Amino acid sequence: MKFDHLLDSYRSRTRAAASIADGKFVAKENALALLNAIVRSGDRVCIEGDNQKQADFFARELVRLDPAKVQHLHMTQSTVVLDEHLDLFRLGIADRLDFAYSGPQSKALYRLAAEKKVKIGAIHTYLELYGRYFVDLYPQVAILAAEACDEAGNIFTGNNTEDSPTIAEATRFKMGIVVVQAKQKLAQLPRVDIPASWVDFIVVTDEDYHLQPLFTRDPGKITNQQILMAMMALKGIYRPYGVQALNHGLGYATAAIELLLPTYGEQLGLKGKIATRWVLNPHPTLIPAIEAGFVEHVYAFGGEPGMEDYVQARPDIFAIGPDGFMRSNRCCAHIAGL
Repeated sequence: MKFDHLLDSYRSRTRAAASIADGKFVAKENALALLNAIVRSGDRVCIEGDNQKQADFFARELVRLDPAKVQHLHMTQSTVVLDEHLDLFRLGIADRLDFAYSGPQSKALYRLAAEKKVKIGAIHTYLELYGRYFVDLYPQVAILAAEACDEAGNIFTGNNTEDSPTIAEATRFKMGIVVVQAKQKLAQLPRVDIPASWVDFIVVTDEDYHLQPLFTRDPGKITNQQILMAMMALKGIYRPYGVQALNHGLGYATAAIELLLPTYGEQLGLKGKIATRWVLNPHPTLIPAIEAGFVEHVYAFGGEPGMEDYVQARPDIFAIGPDGFMRSNRCCAHIAGL
């Protein structure tokens, strides 16, 4: 029996792209040619869509593939956010999807499923999907978004590291092709989040990738009912049970709890007794509790636009290494938040 079909496929794809690449680097204008070289009909393709950051440059390039030449792609991604994510199915380039969340595209996805333009393999929890990347949904091609790269091809993903190393590892060690869109090339990276040996091709876009501020809430929109619910939670649940570690989701109800900690929580004598360790993104509504000394540690699923400087200035609170930048990990945060 032959046991290296995947290696043959990997070598065939990299050879096909060699003429348009300078080592690992492909010019922005040749991104479509790169996709034509490495993507084959029937491939599992993981384009980074996670909760916040999107490989949007390549999402726009993928829909330019010729459906007469590339069809039946099986898309695997934790979130379906961009119009282009669904355009792949409308155009007949992809026909199967495994995902975890489709909030902004849920109605459009439902219509495509009803029209039988997309077959949904499963709607997973995030951890189920990450696990299957290593078992039966390992991508033939993975496309990631990054803050920066260096000349050697090492990748820095910064505060919004999120899923990127997990996807890269699952792909690389099943002979898949790993492609990265990087904002910029730097002479020296703050740290290496994905080693060059895991990366095949890089396109330096010189532009920001799509990054959604999911967790920023205007306190003025918190209702009296939500404030009452927050006070009841603090007094009726957090205090009697001594809840120390929390996985707070996004929304005004949890924002109300965070904002009440240094006021109502202080009145109840709860400082140091509850809500000291958190699994959540850097919520702006957590700032008063941090400044009041309620919070000892925050481990984040991802970053939050606008909070970078605040986070960087508080390495005792957030997961920050000697490089000075927070590192998030969506997979580990989900495990910690169970």
